[in-house]
Amino acid sequence: MKHAAESVSAPSILSPRVDAFFERETFSIQYVLTDPATRHCALIDPVLDYDERSATTSTASADALLSFVEAEGLRVEWILDTHPHADHLSAAHYLKERTGATTAIGARVTDVQRLWKALYNLPHFPADGSQWDRLFADGDRFRIGEMEVAVLFSPGHTLASVTYVAGDAAFIHDTLFMPDFGSARCDFPGGDPAAMWATIQRILTLPDETRLFTGHDYMPNGRPPAWESTVARQKAENIHLAKAKNEAEFVALRRARDATLPMPKLILHALQVNIAGGRLPPPESDGRRYLKIPLNALGSPVRD
Repeated sequence: MKHAAESVSAPSILSPRVDAFFERETFSIQYVLTDPATRHCALIDPVLDYDERSATTSTASADALLSFVEAEGLRVEWILDTHPHADHLSAAHYLKERTGATTAIGARVTDVQRLWKALYNLPHFPADGSQWDRLFADGDRFRIGEMEVAVLFSPGHTLASVTYVAGDAAFIHDTLFMPDFGSARCDFPGGDPAAMWATIQRILTLPDETRLFTGHDYMPNGRPPAWESTVARQKAENIHLAKAKNEAEFVALRRARDATLPMPKLILHALQVNIAGGRLPPPESDGRRYLKIPLNALGSPVRD
């Protein structure tokens, strides 16, 4: 379902605390979103470290969030995913075990689960979203402490992507990147550049001063990593929006660009974990866990 660019209002005009943690291996940004009044917080898009050469998982990135929370005297109330990620493993389950916080993701994750369940040939996998405590529909609102957060269904990059809006902060992940890098790809299974165009237009109806926090930064031209822009800056400077003034132009731009991009190196490793809410496959009879890699499942590769 596509959404027209209807006006979106932030739940309240407050400026929550946002702390970012840049993970260089996958160019991902983890966030801690904190209600200043209560010091309750949410961990957004946490990363479970994975080395594909040795097939080793570790928790350094997620533990950095826990160390920060402890040092700052914060209480973790939510663990939020914006979508099932294709470029890193989610640490949501690990952090739930450590904190007891409520996990959540967009309700359309069930569509993604059904798609990837078939791709991995997992006939007994429950594609019902039960791997999370809460599934958010478009327009849902919830609280972090006393701070209200709105959920915007944001398809395009995936079938299930959502944006979280808290006061003057919006967590847009794989929609718009920093203005000098443009927009996110739409060629994964379930991606749709026309839906992405509608999502971007909806995000840009937020007030111009709204802080936009992206999920990745690829540091074009060797600049330092960055992750925060504003609605006004995206309107004025985003390189893809400057080239594409309507849906047709944007769809053409994205399809041409996506055709040149290699698949993320961890996509087949990550999705089977991330559609399970960050849970690794259960141990087999020898006590080891195994990832399942379908061969020739994603079409012809584009070389780096």
